[in-house]
Amino acid sequence: MAPGAEAFHGEARAAFADVAQRLGLAGPGGGEGDRHLAVVTYAGSGVTYKAVLGLWQGDVEIHVCRRTALTECKVGIEGLAVSAGVVDRRGRVCFDARSLRRLRRSLAGQVRYVELVHPLVSGDPDEALSLMRAAGAREWRRPAAG
Repeated sequence: MAPGAEAFHGEARAAFADVAQRLGLAGPGGGEGDRHLAVVTYAGSGVTYKAVLGLWQGDVEIHVCRRTALTECKVGIEGLAVSAGVVDRRGRVCFDARSLRRLRRSLAGQVRYVELVHPLVSGDPDEALSLMRAAGAREWRRPAAG
């Protein structure tokens, strides 16, 4: 069984602490969510990283999110790292969170990918979105201001 949301929040803070400081990311944000999903967010330079724990599935994944005036784009960290060329293939990072030890390992690997992709997604918005789309990002049109 996956660790609970409370343990997840503490582990995510610990995993992100040094990287968040080096990259100038504010966080942790997020929080209580529903009882089946726990989310911790870090944001800076136009990018938001959301660590999401699936309590039922026993997995964890960091999503990279970027907003523009017209759209919101979201992609998983591993696919983005592969598309960006900062890692050579999928399968080098863990997503398992069925125990505290596995959660820590998965978060550590994924946070390392955050550190590698951040310079590529925090710069020019058009280049960042292009890279995210190439990685298979989901994209939504934002509602027009009324």
